[in-house]
Amino acid sequence: MDYQPLWLTLKLALVTTGCLLLVGIPVAAGLSKSKSRFKPFLEAVISLPLVLPPSVLGFYLLLALSPTSGLGKFLENLFSIRLVFSFQGLVISSVIYSLPFMVHPVQAGLEALPLSLREASQTLGKTSWQTFTQVLLPNIKPALLTGTILTFAHTLGEFGLVLMIGGNIPGVTKVASIAIYDEVESLNFSAAHIYAGILLVVSFGILLTVYLTNKKLSKNRLTT
Repeated sequence: MDYQPLWLTLKLALVTTGCLLLVGIPVAAGLSKSKSRFKPFLEAVISLPLVLPPSVLGFYLLLALSPTSGLGKFLENLFSIRLVFSFQGLVISSVIYSLPFMVHPVQAGLEALPLSLREASQTLGKTSWQTFTQVLLPNIKPALLTGTILTFAHTLGEFGLVLMIGGNIPGVTKVASIAIYDEVESLNFSAAHIYAGILLVVSFGILLTVYLTNKKLSKNRLTT
């Protein structure tokens, strides 16, 4: 039994979640405040991974990141970075694929806050950054938790996208979902059961934590 795919999966999920906390929250904040006529277009683009087959997204990302593309040539010639069939390529692909799972909950949480909260903070002399970090974000803890956990859990189960961009390189891109596929192809169902069972338990535990924590936060908000 090789546990390396499980550790690689955990690493990918943690790095992807960290990147999306840095990227997804500003995107969600911008969308929540935007009144542009292009807002529905941007929301549709961000939401595409929810409806597109992973193989379709993976195919276009493979073309975009390959060494024969303009971006791929630029990165390889200038920085000696090859994103296809590498862990870095998996991270970039996972960030794009899981972006709506971070953006949508945070955007909904920010849009649900009353405008008076922002106005009161600015009246008290706080800057826009202070208002956002010290007033708005603390008031959407359930949304932040939901976005973080859903992003992490979604990355754990990626298969088609990972296979298209990373292939099946042990210790580099062979995550747990790919390992399950390999074991089933080899008719080694006992190993497949272990990989699948661990992912099932972890995913269920993550979702249960979200629901219980959000319920607790909602109860605390009602009592205060």
